[in-house]
Amino acid sequence: MDRAPGPSVRFKLTLSYAGFLMLAGVLLLAAVWVFLLRYVPERAMLINPDDRPTNGVFPVRSALLDVFAPRAAAVLAFLLVIGLVGGWLLAGRMLAPLTHITRATRTAAGGSLTHRIRLPGRDDEFRELADSFDAMLEQLEAHVAEQRRFAANASHELRTPLAVTKALLDVARTDPARDAVIDRLYAVNTRAIDLTEALLLLSRADQRSFTRERVDLSLLAEEATETLLPLAERCGVTVETSGDIAETAGSPALLLQLTTNLLHNAVVHNLPERGTVRMSTEVRPGTVVLTVENTGERVAPRLVATLTEPFRRGTERVHTDHAGVGLGLAIVARVIQAHDGTLTLAPRSGGGLRVTVELPAAPPHTVR
Repeated sequence: MDRAPGPSVRFKLTLSYAGFLMLAGVLLLAAVWVFLLRYVPERAMLINPDDRPTNGVFPVRSALLDVFAPRAAAVLAFLLVIGLVGGWLLAGRMLAPLTHITRATRTAAGGSLTHRIRLPGRDDEFRELADSFDAMLEQLEAHVAEQRRFAANASHELRTPLAVTKALLDVARTDPARDAVIDRLYAVNTRAIDLTEALLLLSRADQRSFTRERVDLSLLAEEATETLLPLAERCGVTVETSGDIAETAGSPALLLQLTTNLLHNAVVHNLPERGTVRMSTEVRPGTVVLTVENTGERVAPRLVATLTEPFRRGTERVHTDHAGVGLGLAIVARVIQAHDGTLTLAPRSGGGLRVTVELPAAPPHTVR
């Protein structure tokens, strides 16, 4: 934004310091005049009854005023000089932290997010501003790094199906038996479409562009179970659902996607046979809870913290057509964040994972 140049804050503070000092001097001199000189008579009449000579001169108001006025002007001029010089130095010292903050702001605006102010000294308004700015830079740096990793991973994931599609099309041009090639091409194209839709859903969850409605998580769990039951049967996994009515406020489509993703991951990342998945809902004070736990291989605690990153598939345990595109838990985390909830991932002692989703409970119905 272009603005007309104006006086600096330091100059304004200097003028304000000098002005207040001059005002204090004027008030002091006025007090001397009002409370001292007003009691000095304008004329003096000396009476010497003993006819002895008088030593000295008795002061009168006009004489004192002639002496007082030049000294008062000199004092005011001295106060003005002291106010300007001292105010300039004092304002510079007081505004020195602001100079560091401005320099850091310009550095960050130039694209460098690694710089930190780390303003020394005791806590005050400037230190609080600097610490808040450093915290904001840390969040921005982490967010930018995450976005860069996401863009690189998305480019890599999209490049693979596109390259396979190109190769299959080249083969289909010369291969008379094109049915198998077409089927494979269809599968690759479906995967690319699923990945694109997942990216769009992830962006929608980040923008919070949805209307909040009353949603029952227990009904969403049943709907997700019915949808993925054929997949669970093919994988030899038993799905069990239980719990109470758990109503929250949010997007039915996003919350259904959340529930479906959790169940899909629990089914796919499970034992090769005789695996189980348990989904339950419960109501707690102020929150509703959805819990999904499954059997499976043991998960290292250090790996659990990275499962919500985009394009993470655990330890690459699953290499099937139903392994997904690596955005399942990333979408879950973003949907929960958009609904002001919390996500907790914990490995089970016997293997598998326990996922707990806590969302704010829907407000009670109002009866008219």
